[in-house]
Formats: sequence, structure tokens, C-alpha cells
Amino acid sequence: MKFTVSIDLALPRNSVIELLTQPAHRPKWLRGLVSHEPVRGVDGQVGTESRIVFQSGRGSMQCTETITRREPANLQNVPADRVIHFERAIVADGMWSAARERLTESGPEKTVWVSENEYRFKGVMRLVAPMLRGVFIKQSQQHMEDFKAFAEHGTDVRETNG
Repeated sequence: MKFTVSIDLALPRNSVIELLTQPAHRPKWLRGLVSHEPVRGVDGQVGTESRIVFQSGRGSMQCTETITRREPANLQNVPADRVIHFERAIVADGMWSAARERLTESGPEKTVWVSENEYRFKGVMRLVAPMLRGVFIKQSQQHMEDFKAFAEHGTDVRETNG
């Protein structure tokens, strides 16, 4: 299953990068995040593997994230016309996914975030997943909207209902 979601952010790209790459900010916008801990490598760097735990309702999901691309490697003073790429692979029981994120400067105080997502499933999820496509898209878009609310207004998902 493949899909793309995007969002416009009313912030300069350097501010977006700073907020996205700081581990302390993740629980403020990544709904359900319990932990995100590097087990090998340095957070955010290519090759780093992290253990991630999400809580949703009564259930939880544990997965392993591997950073597969960060371009450019040095995110300081990136020219406005250069697209920034972050890519990662996530593996959980019965599931593999890849997220390919692009951050493009669309003006002095504007950034476009595009996320291309791909999922592959095994077992029972392989049969069920096509019927849940809308749920996956909605969840990905929700993460982006939560980030936008956090980045632009300081809204913390841990302090909101829903």
C-alpha cells in the first residue's frame, strides 16, 4: 500500500527542521508516543536504529525504526532551493513501512512537508490492510496536523482530548 500526504507550515524551514529533529519535542506532536530510544547510533543520523513504542487505546505497538536517508547530512544553512530529505524504515510484527519525507521552502516563512508512505504486510494483516487504507492515511495526516499545531501554536497533543 502506498500513499502521499502533505501539509503547508507557516514557519521557515530551519524552524521546522529544528522542531522535527529534537527528540524532546516528539511526544508533544506524535500522538501516542510512549518512547523513542536509539539502540544503535545517534538519533536522527543515517543508520541509527531506534526502538519505538506507541500506545493507542488499550493496545500498544513496538517497532524498530532505521534512518535510511538524511540529506543533506548537515542541516545548517541549507540553500532555499535545496529539498531536505528524511527517510526511514519501520519494522513491527507483520509489517514493514518506509516513510520518505521532503521539506521544501515555499517562501521566507513557509515550508511544505510531503510524506510518501509505503506499507507491506504479512499474515492476517495482509488481508485486512487494504480495507484499512483510509485509517493509515488519516493517521499520517493527523501526525502532520498535530505537528503543525505544535510548531505554529505550541499545542501539545498530550494536553488535548482526541
